[in-house]
Amino acid sequence: MPAETATPALPSSLPREATRPSPHPARRTLGRAGRLALGILLPLALALAWELAVRNGYAQGRLLPPPSRIGATLYGLAASGELWTHVAATLLRVLLGFAFGAVAGIAVGALTGTLPLARDLLDPSLQALRAVPSLAWVPLFILWLGILETPKVALIAVGVFFPVYVGVAGAIASVDRKLVEVGRIFRLSRLALARRILLPAVLPATLIALRTGLGLGFLFVVAAELMGASEGLGYLLVDGQQFSKPDQILAAIIAFAVLGKLADAILVALTRPLTRWQDTARETL
Repeated sequence: MPAETATPALPSSLPREATRPSPHPARRTLGRAGRLALGILLPLALALAWELAVRNGYAQGRLLPPPSRIGATLYGLAASGELWTHVAATLLRVLLGFAFGAVAGIAVGALTGTLPLARDLLDPSLQALRAVPSLAWVPLFILWLGILETPKVALIAVGVFFPVYVGVAGAIASVDRKLVEVGRIFRLSRLALARRILLPAVLPATLIALRTGLGLGFLFVVAAELMGASEGLGYLLVDGQQFSKPDQILAAIIAFAVLGKLADAILVALTRPLTRWQDTARETL
């Protein structure tokens, strides 16, 4: 009977990166700068097409101003310092609301994900509250907390809380039972089991939930700045609507888009080392 052929093991000194498949040739060719340029190609092409349509008389550009007018409005707001005041106010509210909402969402999600009694007690009510529109909270928060910064931050925190809570609770509930059984076979303590098995298993989904919560924080800040705000990008939107300034409205929308993208990129950069151990197929596609 022929002897079985043993599969050679990788040397223990071989770096983990060396065992990973190389990136797709297209990604290697483009590089980081090339991928960034490719990402802004579509909005630049659309902006150029609209600018040419307005300049050549194919469109009026009254309700949807051309990019040159929007750029001039942005430049004027930035040169006067008004834009930076609004950006700073909005960013501070989003960061505070995100911090409170994310911490609460992770804590409650971990509680309901690990304790069946807490899940049966809390999850139905939280799922019902998750369906409440953001604007429905505005009059209640004004009644409870006034019209200063506290209700604005609270409203943003509510918007961040629910996606983070659902993401964390769902990630814990979807952990493979076999992984937990392996930890018990090795007689890991509850703390070691959480640190070495549960945490790595739920971390990727938790980071995605945090990114979703951050995006909803920027959505909720507009509703928050309807509560008597005198500064912020949401206030800039309302001011443009009240005084029929479509260029100012679009300038505020662009500022929201840029600010949200930068915040998301910073969050991804800060959390990337936490998932460096993952061996995914993304880079090879």
